[in-house]
Amino acid sequence: MAERKRVVVTGMGIICPIGNSVQEAWQNAADGVSGIGPITHFDPYKLENRFAGEVKNFDPEIFLGKREARRTDRVTQLALYAAKQAVEDSGLIVTEDNRYEIAVVVGTGIGGIHTIFQSVITFLESGAHAVSPLLVPMMLPDAISSRISMQYGMRGPNYSLATACATGNNCIGEATEMIRRGQADVALAGSSEAANVELTIASFNNMTALSRRNDDPVRASRPFDKERDGFVVSEGAAILVLEEYEHAKARGAKIYAEILGYGHTSDAHHVTAPLENGEGASKAMERALKDANITPAQIDYINAHGTSTYLNDKSETTAIKRAFGEQAYNIPISSTKSVTGHLMGSAGSVEAVLTIMAMQNSFVPPTINLDTPDPDCDLDYTPHVGKTHPISVAMSNSFGFGGHNAVLVFGKNVNGRA
Repeated sequence: MAERKRVVVTGMGIICPIGNSVQEAWQNAADGVSGIGPITHFDPYKLENRFAGEVKNFDPEIFLGKREARRTDRVTQLALYAAKQAVEDSGLIVTEDNRYEIAVVVGTGIGGIHTIFQSVITFLESGAHAVSPLLVPMMLPDAISSRISMQYGMRGPNYSLATACATGNNCIGEATEMIRRGQADVALAGSSEAANVELTIASFNNMTALSRRNDDPVRASRPFDKERDGFVVSEGAAILVLEEYEHAKARGAKIYAEILGYGHTSDAHHVTAPLENGEGASKAMERALKDANITPAQIDYINAHGTSTYLNDKSETTAIKRAFGEQAYNIPISSTKSVTGHLMGSAGSVEAVLTIMAMQNSFVPPTINLDTPDPDCDLDYTPHVGKTHPISVAMSNSFGFGGHNAVLVFGKNVNGRA
């Protein structure tokens, strides 16, 4: 059997509530600076929840031009912005010789909901002839990966995955497998979400999934805290450039991390609720460890899914204990959703970037707002303030509606270069 190809990360890009660049987002995550605040992109007077995690200081017309901005949903605009950063960071140059060896695997949980919502309003108010002919191509989930491939002329495999809040991890994991089996040398992998519209917020609220702390938005996302009352809807995107190790080495690319393991399972249980005993999630962690060929004792940090909902945080704590045994109590863990809010389909890719930066900086970012620890969530969740800690191997968890569980394991490249 041929030796499995190694896959490394050679470029990263991000745009999210805590920053429009990797360094800005990382610094705010490390410092525990929240990106959550009152909704400003529309008037939320009809909603019970009037706060969210919004991307700030981003004008798609300046970035794309007026014509292209009108022809793309916000979810695609954010992905294109993150992809631009990642490609430039990697130093990757697309040529006639390599364009068919570069894949794009970028997904979304919800897709072009801005376009759908506004088009329904247009239809009801102005009639059928007022609906844009671009509605369908703008709302499709695969519009994101397709537009990225068109932007750079990347002609390798191209597709979009949708596994709710596990989407980012699944996209990175499946792109890794593609490179491992030799189907591509390079892949842009990640996810995007832009679902901060009245319709989705109302739906999440009516399923009692959202925090209602309108009087104190910054303290609303409080993973693993006894007083948590739901997650905070956020938007953003992150893209990673994945590359076969020898390919990266040949072109002298800088290397941020190696993707060591990928595990995914299904709860087959409920459309929104996780298995309370954590079995599905723990199996995904175990499979990621097995894929990485490492033991639980080798994990130095876990970026938890940590949504700030009662069921998730309790079941994830149980799942970590199932997967790691007594070692679970020795591993620093944090939920960066405490500062970003829940980016849903883009959560996994944003957290992959933050996990890699934690390794690069030997620093565990904090879980802010963890004032009153839940007795059922009794692991080391790094409350309030981050801490210096050597991180050679890290795990990042993502779990999604529908029972999707996707886990990634990253390894630090000590020399920083191939």
